[in-house]
Amino acid sequence: MYAAPPVIQTEIFTALPKELHNTEKYSAWVAERRAGKLHSFLEGPSFDREGNLYCTDIPYGRIFKISPAGTWEVFAEYGGEPNGLRVHKDGKRLLVADHKLGLLEFEIPSGKMRVVLDRPHHEGFKGLNDLTFAANGDLYFTDQGQSALEDPTGRVYRLRASGELDLLFKGFAGPNGLVLSKDEKILYVAETRRNRINSLPLLPDYKGVSKCGIFIQLSGSPTGPDGMALDEEGNLAIVHAGFGTVWIFSRLGEPLFRIKSCAGMRTTNLAYGGPDRKTLYITEAEHGVILKAQLPVAGKQLFSHL
Repeated sequence: MYAAPPVIQTEIFTALPKELHNTEKYSAWVAERRAGKLHSFLEGPSFDREGNLYCTDIPYGRIFKISPAGTWEVFAEYGGEPNGLRVHKDGKRLLVADHKLGLLEFEIPSGKMRVVLDRPHHEGFKGLNDLTFAANGDLYFTDQGQSALEDPTGRVYRLRASGELDLLFKGFAGPNGLVLSKDEKILYVAETRRNRINSLPLLPDYKGVSKCGIFIQLSGSPTGPDGMALDEEGNLAIVHAGFGTVWIFSRLGEPLFRIKSCAGMRTTNLAYGGPDRKTLYITEAEHGVILKAQLPVAGKQLFSHL
């Protein structure tokens, strides 16, 4: 349908230090996937105002803090399966979508954890995956669990800044990364098992969604789309998991660039950073590295930086 877009190369920003590899530690997450020995599985990158990059290690319940110089430390380690995360604009809280425990909050800098939400409407989540903030503090998150084509029961929620919870959509086959359009009138949701990006137009006054549709249909990859981010022009950056690729699509859905991993194929999630927000940082789980690529347009300012 479209010509192949120009390719942007990546380089390794930093790698998980060998002393933090967990190949000998048991993980139910790893055992269920019959993945052999995994040292880690990096996900969910997000920056604070000081330029520190936080990311998660799903199978071993760890959250890492990476300095601007690329040095690693364990910010938190607990009995969960953390995936997506975001820093609150007050700089004192880290919100985490945890597949096992629900929506969590960690104090910065102590790492003290509390459960924000684990039983919506008196029933358990299927398994949270990713989350994103609106400018007003509303928090959107996906509840993926094991939903797939044979069980399309994945959900998308909104936790209002006031504390009220809205179920926005149910029926996805693997809802994953999500991001709001520049004007915050549309919520884009990656649906991994259908290999596509869906658009959920948000009705005003918290009245739900209307006329949801398919925005971008991808092809290829043994997995599907994962994390997403937006830039200042409304272009959408989409991680194609298992494909070693991040696609940049225009706000109209036209492919602008392909960003190729210089490491493994397990690209998972991403975040814009750097002084001018024109550097895209990408988690790659196979080698346990953070990749980076230079882009011509700055990323949309994060909620943590507002």
